[in-house]
Amino acid sequence: MADTEQTRPAAEAAGQDNSLDELKALLLEIQERVRARHATTAEGKLALPDLLPVLHARDAAQGKVAAIGSVNPRPGGPVNAIIQSIKRLVARTLNWFVREQVEFNRAMVDAVETMLRAMEDNNRALAELAGRIEAFHQAHVLDLKSYWDAWHTEWERKLAVNEMQFLRGLADLQTAFLQRTGQMEANFAERSAAQHKDFTQALEKSGLAMQQRLWADLERIRLQYEGMIHHELRLLRQKAALAPSPAAGAAPADAPPHQIDWLKFAEKFRGSEESIRRRQTAYVDKFRGCRRLLDVGCGRGEFLEVMRDAGIPAAGIELSEELVALCRGKGLEAECADMFPHLEAQPDRSFDGIFCSQVVEHLPPSRVPELVRLMSAKLRPGGVAAVETPNPESLAIFATHFYLDPTHQRPLPPALLAFYFEEAGFGRLEVIRLAPAEEEIPELKGLPAELRQRFFGPMDYAVIGRKL
Repeated sequence: MADTEQTRPAAEAAGQDNSLDELKALLLEIQERVRARHATTAEGKLALPDLLPVLHARDAAQGKVAAIGSVNPRPGGPVNAIIQSIKRLVARTLNWFVREQVEFNRAMVDAVETMLRAMEDNNRALAELAGRIEAFHQAHVLDLKSYWDAWHTEWERKLAVNEMQFLRGLADLQTAFLQRTGQMEANFAERSAAQHKDFTQALEKSGLAMQQRLWADLERIRLQYEGMIHHELRLLRQKAALAPSPAAGAAPADAPPHQIDWLKFAEKFRGSEESIRRRQTAYVDKFRGCRRLLDVGCGRGEFLEVMRDAGIPAAGIELSEELVALCRGKGLEAECADMFPHLEAQPDRSFDGIFCSQVVEHLPPSRVPELVRLMSAKLRPGGVAAVETPNPESLAIFATHFYLDPTHQRPLPPALLAFYFEEAGFGRLEVIRLAPAEEEIPELKGLPAELRQRFFGPMDYAVIGRKL
């Protein structure tokens, strides 16, 4: 510690010497810059401008001004006298011409004399200023060094004091800032947790209340909807019961029994209308371009809706008045009619296309070829006929849907239905298979592919042909 106290004055003295050296170097640099811009004497002093050449030039100009208008002398004699007289006459004659030039020259000489006097005054002032600067330099250079030393020492002391005060204040500010930041973070976390808890509770309560209201409304709507359906069905059945029975004996073989709600039956076992429409979009390209298309057994009108969306005009026939009313409620063209009498009543070659889906399995086996022949007779040459029915090649159809419908008679193998088409005059036959069984029964995916393809293939198929 003592060594440190002893070495401190030496270090301060060295720092002061360094500062003085820097000041001297700065002054020398300034002098060098001035000397580089202005000429100096051999002693290193600032050289004043030499006015002697300007004086000689002024005297010469005054002589020229005095000579304007005069005639140079010549030797005596009568000839020279005549020449001199002529020159003086010419000089007096040209006096008006050179008068302005003479006045201008005299003014320029006066301006030069004025400039000379100003430059002389400037030289005297510069000489006096140089003397004063030299005297000031000689008189005050030691005072400047001592003043610089005192100022530098005081400045170092104040700098150290201010630095300590600044660091102390900065430390206090940092401590206060950290304390305040920690407090704000704690308050923010606490308030966020409380708000999140309140929001979660309110959201759960609101969601539960909305779910309860939604399920209550859905249950009420479902009950009202089912009540309306059963009421309408009851009215239709009462109307059918009051209608007079036909003169001819039994009902057609494909007429459905009225003691079953077939609309509810189709919704439960055949599938939703949306799923049936999605499947029957595969027939759009087959019937594109038809101007008169008939759907035999249109049911709920899914095929008619698909054709309407595709811009293909189509009409349907159906035995169930309830289903016909449903189709008409959708804006579809449908009428209640038995397929055989209706087709027989139509002119031959009057249709571009005839579609029949999930109908032939309801007919007695002997009437299926009759239906195919009627379809052929009513189609124009090149017209398209398509018949869709359950696929008996897939054993899955017998384990699921075929025997759910009490009106099903007997399944038709694809080869037999295609043979009926050939016999009726159809060509370019195409058999397409629909509704893969593994989509209905996912457990079938565990079977070997060959076995699944041979015995559990698509559950529906359709035969499509063109009238030759």
